[in-house]
Amino acid sequence: MQFDSSLTLLNLDTPFLLEKRIKLLQAIEKEGSISKAAKTVPMSYKTAWEAIDSINNLCPSIVVEKETGGKGGGGAKLTKYGKNLIETYSILQKEHEKFLKQLTSLTDFNTGSLKSLKRVSMQISARNQLAVKIEKIVEDNVNASITLKTKSSQKMVSNISTNSVTALDLKVEDEIIAIFKSNNVMIATSHLLGFSARNKLEGVIKTLNFSEVSCEVVLEISTHETITSVITKEAALQLELKVGQKVFAVIKSSDIMLGN
Repeated sequence: MQFDSSLTLLNLDTPFLLEKRIKLLQAIEKEGSISKAAKTVPMSYKTAWEAIDSINNLCPSIVVEKETGGKGGGGAKLTKYGKNLIETYSILQKEHEKFLKQLTSLTDFNTGSLKSLKRVSMQISARNQLAVKIEKIVEDNVNASITLKTKSSQKMVSNISTNSVTALDLKVEDEIIAIFKSNNVMIATSHLLGFSARNKLEGVIKTLNFSEVSCEVVLEISTHETITSVITKEAALQLELKVGQKVFAVIKSSDIMLGN
């Protein structure tokens, strides 16, 4: 047994984007015709028109531009807003499916109870969480090396178990989250050679926050993409760190966890 449900978007408690309407919009984008799109879904031509009117009325911008008359009962095309809406719905639908899959794995259908409800909405304390894309997966019987690309196109490598790859259903091109603790991030003022840590991300120091014994270093590796490192105050002073200075965040591949 497994959980299943459709994804519906509401506006003022009124459903306006249902799965069937998304299929209609996708068909209009492909066919350029309301009548042909209605047959593809399928639904009646009248129902298709009413659905388009409802979507256009409930959205802040026009989704479908219609042309009355003509061969085949009238042409239509999606606006830029409409295309973005479909793309956004597709992303939400994938996340919705992931959640249902996770919920299924956490449910004991023999007793009808969740094994661990907290795991569904778990939040973690690790300070660094970067959105990355999987570029390469190399596996053996025990471990896997996952090559990742950040938004700034810098490369990272995470070493996790092969079982974790299967459990997370990781695939090349998947967009996931790289997670690592701030105290696992070392700071280097030059690109180290002959150093065992595989991840060296270039960035600029955005802020330095000193306490009596430690220093919090916030690096900006791209616009709206930062890494936080906590090192000793003594180390920060020895490195003569300054705001605006270019440095490298050094992280062991075994310290990078993955989530999706």
